[in-house]
Amino acid sequence: MCRRSVAFSRTSPSPNLQVGTKAAIGGEARAPWTPDRLYAIFPNLAEMRGRRASQMSGGEQQMLTIARTLMGNPEAVLLDEPSEGLAPVIVEQMAMAVSRMKAEGIAVLLSEQNLHFASAVADRTYIIEKGAIRHEGSMAEIAADAALREAYLTV
Repeated sequence: MCRRSVAFSRTSPSPNLQVGTKAAIGGEARAPWTPDRLYAIFPNLAEMRGRRASQMSGGEQQMLTIARTLMGNPEAVLLDEPSEGLAPVIVEQMAMAVSRMKAEGIAVLLSEQNLHFASAVADRTYIIEKGAIRHEGSMAEIAADAALREAYLTV
């Protein structure tokens, strides 16, 4: 995912969201995403309807990028380090947004080094080192295995 979408930096959230709009395919079980539904998930964006994307923080721009993606009514979303460099309050909002996507039936594939964030949103984990899967299991298994965390998840 692009951290900052330069092409859309001069517009406010509403035109940004409209760019991502794709009609839901007939027979889909999920309701199509709308700006109002997305503003409920990302209240910061609702408060910034008149502000250009270039005037938003990095975390707010990232939220806008995710919201724009959801306007395409995807079945799956890949998030690469969505908590990286974000203020703790924005990380919390991002975790709530990921949880909401999952509740809506969207598959979320998350690449994340922030164990606390990943623990809040992930069901399954895969630890990959040098292109090989070194561990596969639940978040509870990682939480219970100090040796595993020490071997792969500490700096």
